[in-house]
Amino acid sequence: MGNMLKLLGNMFMKRNNKKPLPIETISRLSTQPPDFPKGGGFATGTIDLGGLEVCQVSSFNKIWATNEGGPDNLGATFYEPSSMPDGFFVLGHYSQCNNKPLFGWVLGAKPCASDPLSLAIPSSYSLVWTSESQKIKQDNNGYIWLPVAPDGYKPVGYVVTTSPEKPSLERIRCVRSDYTEIVEFDRWIWGLKNEIDPNGLNVYGSRPKDRGVQAMGVSTGSFMVQNTGGSVDVSLPYCLKNTKNTLLAMPMPNLSQINALIDAYSPIIYFHPDEKYLPSTVNWYFQNGALLYQKGLENSPSPIEPDGSNLPQGGSDDGSYWLDLPIDNSAKEKVKKGDLDSANAYFHVKPMFGATFTDIAVWVFYPFNGPARAKLEFLTISLGKIGEHVGDWEHLTLRVSNFDGSLKSVYFSEHSGGTLLDASQVEFEKGNKPVAYASLNGHAFYSKPGLVLQGNGRNGIRNDTAKGKAVMDTGVRAVVVSVDHLNAVEPPWLNYSRKWGPKLSYDIAKEIEKVKKVLPGRLKEVFERIVNGVPNEVLGEEGPSGPKMKNNWSGDEKY
Repeated sequence: MGNMLKLLGNMFMKRNNKKPLPIETISRLSTQPPDFPKGGGFATGTIDLGGLEVCQVSSFNKIWATNEGGPDNLGATFYEPSSMPDGFFVLGHYSQCNNKPLFGWVLGAKPCASDPLSLAIPSSYSLVWTSESQKIKQDNNGYIWLPVAPDGYKPVGYVVTTSPEKPSLERIRCVRSDYTEIVEFDRWIWGLKNEIDPNGLNVYGSRPKDRGVQAMGVSTGSFMVQNTGGSVDVSLPYCLKNTKNTLLAMPMPNLSQINALIDAYSPIIYFHPDEKYLPSTVNWYFQNGALLYQKGLENSPSPIEPDGSNLPQGGSDDGSYWLDLPIDNSAKEKVKKGDLDSANAYFHVKPMFGATFTDIAVWVFYPFNGPARAKLEFLTISLGKIGEHVGDWEHLTLRVSNFDGSLKSVYFSEHSGGTLLDASQVEFEKGNKPVAYASLNGHAFYSKPGLVLQGNGRNGIRNDTAKGKAVMDTGVRAVVVSVDHLNAVEPPWLNYSRKWGPKLSYDIAKEIEKVKKVLPGRLKEVFERIVNGVPNEVLGEEGPSGPKMKNNWSGDEKY
């Protein structure tokens, strides 16, 4: 994060009397990660990938910028690392869209003594793209080059220049093939238009194609170029690979370091002022009358032990068991409202990107998900029982660098998908604690208060968020339920693989018809299109499965 102050004075062309671009501003995130307890390879500055040592560099010199195209039509800027630690070499340059604060990094590398031939100088360069003939707002002509690797080596990044002359061969290093993996496009950075043009130039972030707890691909922090007018093969570099085959040999945080990360970065959640259905602990839910049902024995449900020890363990979500609210109406209404005063979040810690990052998933449980509402032109209508379901699991994920323990990004789950934001784009309170807003009734997480519509244009399912008086600091009473690289004891309820709520007790088609009957003719079709376009999870067709049954438990987040 030492790049911010260095770049503010000389990174951009003069913009007289104009508002600074977001990339020219300083991130609200504290520039220094917290002090961590010592031990292991976590937050030591470098990581050994099994013969290739890598470091994370976030200090840059600007090379070339354009001020149009890309997100918000604000352009993008391209950088090279401004300094490398002794013995380390540049693997690729960095690019970022101009519509957010500068908050990037790239990896540098040096061969370990045990493997001195892990890096090589390129034999030449291929010109992937140039802005020479483009009539765009730019501070100079830009040229993007891909190194031509010698036999047995791969390029893992590009070089950007403002000269048509090929760069010096000493400017970058290629990586031996056994330290590389296939890469894929990540989030869009820039293009000549203000939206992705499938027939033109696009610049994306990069990420390993194979991602998850067991995947060994390592993100380099560099970018990728898709140039439809050029050769696809020429335009694509690779990512790195961690060749160590055991988590015990990787720089993951120990338990005391995990607790320090939770203390530093645990999110603060604000609930809507009108929210009736708040979180609780799983234990509170069980102790207050939640019931376990078995197929074929629906008339004799079983109470659940506070720790869930009598829940069926393992297996698949085969519909043979499910949970439900208490039978007694007064007890049912009490449980549906949750108990925020005693609620806590559940933390799952796992490696990401070949253990160069730690993902901390923060799970929140709600006994009940409330009904949905829709916006139809100028009307807001209740959808009756549509959207209601028993049991609701939502999560946020903190992505932490294992090089220094800094928070790099935050994932906000939003029904069937979500949004991954750089930490520089997130609101913070109490130091470096990210702020999240839970939507009314549906509990999807968003980074800002306001209205998000699931639909097209002015119409859709409403996701309303606002800063109400009800608030949850997930670091208070935090419970770590699973750590993939440590032998943490998991609570029995975590390994319950069936649904946390029953299938619908009402006919969703009839509920839809009830809503349509009260709508003017033109809005009936609009409403029907909205309902047909939203995922089943939003419509509440049945209760969700638990955290461990989600794809992101062992894989990457969906965004």
